[in-house]
Amino acid sequence: MKILVVEDEHVIADAVTRGLGAEGFTTRIADNGVDGLWLAQQEEFDVVVLDIMLPGLNGYEVCRQLRASGSLVPILMLTAKDGEYDEADALDLGADDYLSKPFSFVVLLARIRALLRRAPAPRDPVLATGDLRLDPATAQCWRGEVPIELTAREFALTEFLLRRKGQLVSKNTIAEHVWDAELDVDSNVIEVYIGYLRRKLDRPFGRDDIQTVRGLGYRLQDRPTTVEGP
Repeated sequence: MKILVVEDEHVIADAVTRGLGAEGFTTRIADNGVDGLWLAQQEEFDVVVLDIMLPGLNGYEVCRQLRASGSLVPILMLTAKDGEYDEADALDLGADDYLSKPFSFVVLLARIRALLRRAPAPRDPVLATGDLRLDPATAQCWRGEVPIELTAREFALTEFLLRRKGQLVSKNTIAEHVWDAELDVDSNVIEVYIGYLRRKLDRPFGRDDIQTVRGLGYRLQDRPTTVEGP
């Protein structure tokens, strides 16, 4: 899942990015409203965490312009202000939630997960190909009826591949959505994690669903679902 953090306080932005990364999210950061609006319009994000007091354009204006352009991306307003009128203004302009500074990262994470659950973009409750299933809401994965333990990064990579099952995805695309944007795609990090998934999802079950297309990227086989979820 990909989160845009528009925050000009670098300490807060860095802390939020590290925390979200540990939970398996990938993030982009903008430290002003102009860049934040541009990124939100140019790239696909699952949630935008948007400060109100920003240089260039304030968060209210970024939110207003996004909604005026037809964007339905969930927006969480993050601000030092805590007045009820500020909250009302943010919600009236199209924000989905509001959190005042200082805040607990645990609460921020819970608010983000809540927005993801009720996001307007269509999302299958359980993603599947063949007998491989993954439930983003509960962070569970199975092959048949056998539960599979995945790390946060492995889970994020599996979810990404399942959402694009049957499609060829490049290392650049994987790096952008599953890792932070600064990941060096010439490193072997992605290959290492693909290897981890094969050892957990494919080989113990006699499968070869994760395919490598040399020089181009990876593809997860799109197979008819063969089992029902629990």
